[in-house]
Amino acid sequence: MTDVLLAHQGGWDEALLVLVPIAAFASLLVVATRRAKAIQRARHEAEGGPDATVADETTPSG
Repeated sequence: MTDVLLAHQGGWDEALLVLVPIAAFASLLVVATRRAKAIQRARHEAEGGPDATVADETTPSG
């Protein structure tokens, strides 16, 4: 029975061994990025609302 499960299936099974972990990490990265942006947005609004000016890497600081 295990010989049938471990038999070569034409390459698609080996591709899944690579693609499934990559897809899992990519989806975790997307979720983490969305959460981080939501937390950053909430902190920004708590500090001064949507009209508060916040210096970031793109705006030159004098």
